[in-house]
Amino acid sequence: MKLASRLDHIEPFYVMEFAKAAVELARSPACDPSRGGRPMIFLNIGEPDFTAPPAVQAAADAAIAAGRSQYTDATGLPALRERIARWYADTQGLAIDPARIIVTAGASAALQLACLALFEPGDEVLMPDPCYPCNRHFVAATGATARLISEGPESRFQLSADKVAAHWSAAARAVLLASPSNPTGTSIEPEELARIVAAVRARGGTTIVDEIYLGLSYDDRFGHSALRLGDDVISVNSFSKYFSMTGWRLGWLVVPPALVAPIEKLAQNLYICASTIAQHAALACFEPESLAEYERRRAAFRERRDFIVPELTRLGLKVPVVPDGAFYAWADCSAFDNSSWALCERLMRQAHVALTPGRDFGPAAAERYLRLSFATSLPLLREAVGRLGAALNG
Repeated sequence: MKLASRLDHIEPFYVMEFAKAAVELARSPACDPSRGGRPMIFLNIGEPDFTAPPAVQAAADAAIAAGRSQYTDATGLPALRERIARWYADTQGLAIDPARIIVTAGASAALQLACLALFEPGDEVLMPDPCYPCNRHFVAATGATARLISEGPESRFQLSADKVAAHWSAAARAVLLASPSNPTGTSIEPEELARIVAAVRARGGTTIVDEIYLGLSYDDRFGHSALRLGDDVISVNSFSKYFSMTGWRLGWLVVPPALVAPIEKLAQNLYICASTIAQHAALACFEPESLAEYERRRAAFRERRDFIVPELTRLGLKVPVVPDGAFYAWADCSAFDNSSWALCERLMRQAHVALTPGRDFGPAAAERYLRLSFATSLPLLREAVGRLGAALNG
């Protein structure tokens, strides 16, 4: 069977490959407490340990009971688009026309639709290294090239306007950013983001910002949507992280008015619509009791961050930039091994703690850094620190 050549430009998703190895080990006698083993502690996957709150679950049950499961418009339930717009008004002070909001089958579908609408073979899209691997693969799937620009702690691992100007080429069409970022948990300084948008706009390009962790910001300096910088900015968001609905596969795009019809046409053909049940359930995310619960959870994530970052530094896994959002710590592991993959594999087998090596997130620091997800309970984080300490310094 002859495979499409586009597959040559898409690397394996190493996070998931490593996760499969951790799950396989977790099923072995070495991790079976009844046989004297220690259960695996999973700090590798970016998934909240919280699930959809009661009002959301009840809304899904009610939609199923009432038979509200037919196709919706490709752009989403009008009521949900209007409610998302009101959320921007309430939390960001932004007046977003609901017609600019397109509900999608997760942020992944949102990014795919935006990339398919904008890019073609020969185009370049500027992105920071490190970055979430799937984002650059959405670009590659269109035949365009993700041009990775190495960034370090001095820039919070984020692109700068100067770097955008220096690397912009005749083939460049856009920048694709994430704020807060996976894997670093760092956001772009607001003034710098404004300069980036201005630099891209001046060159006739498009700024796309992945904001799926925007609700999980812990610093008042950040937490502002890039949508405040103009109607030509594209924002990608999701119900997965802040709203704790990972497996429901629901996200959204906010796009310039001129992009609504092209993306709707793509969505009609590729997806028909996002899950109807998930959309009805998501309306309950914005009820007062749900929003209060989400804020309690955000405080819990912040408490976990405030515990784990100093502990990692104490162990010798320095976190050069304290994450201001999301639930990741990007830790320098070079004091222990010149290969983050080898170190993570050793810690998985010796300490039964699953972490994520840096290989997925770009070549610049793939071997120097590892990612820890603190989207799990404080007791498990404390246990993990003890095990890591024994394995690293024992």
